[in-house]
Amino acid sequence: MKRIAVVKGSPSSVIQNLLRELAERWQSDIRIAGVVEEPHGLADRKCNAGYLRSIASGTLYPIFQDLGRGAEACHLEGAGAISATEAIEQDIAAGCDLVMLSKFGKLEASREGLSGAFAAAIDAGLPVLTSVSPAFEQAWEKFAAPLFHVLPADPNEIDAWRRAIFDGAAAGRRLQA
Repeated sequence: MKRIAVVKGSPSSVIQNLLRELAERWQSDIRIAGVVEEPHGLADRKCNAGYLRSIASGTLYPIFQDLGRGAEACHLEGAGAISATEAIEQDIAAGCDLVMLSKFGKLEASREGLSGAFAAAIDAGLPVLTSVSPAFEQAWEKFAAPLFHVLPADPNEIDAWRRAIFDGAAAGRRLQA
């Protein structure tokens, strides 16, 4: 079973809500590091980027630059993603069971944003649950292939992946004992 799962097949907002719900459900059983996206809630904005919310602490990290109503451009604010990455890396170092990262997108494709958190999770051998912006699937392939498995935006399928990951880890610990 591959330890990185990418959720696809639904709009980003649906996937982010699903990740948020799964994190809330799983937190009683496993330690989760990472972030999920939340909308900015501002009217008349072209940019959909909003905030990254830490699963561990609830801290909000802004990832959009508000250019005002009617602006035709969308500028991502990299500083918020960098702060989120630093917090995730600290959570990984402190100990966690799974890393949930909202999305591999524009910033990550240019080795910015959450790319350090992705690398830290992979280096630590931790399972990662994420999504990939369709526009950056090729960059994701270069970054993570062949280490990942694609899952539909179905909570039952994602739960089955998580159980397989953790049941396999428990079996490995029993064999070593």
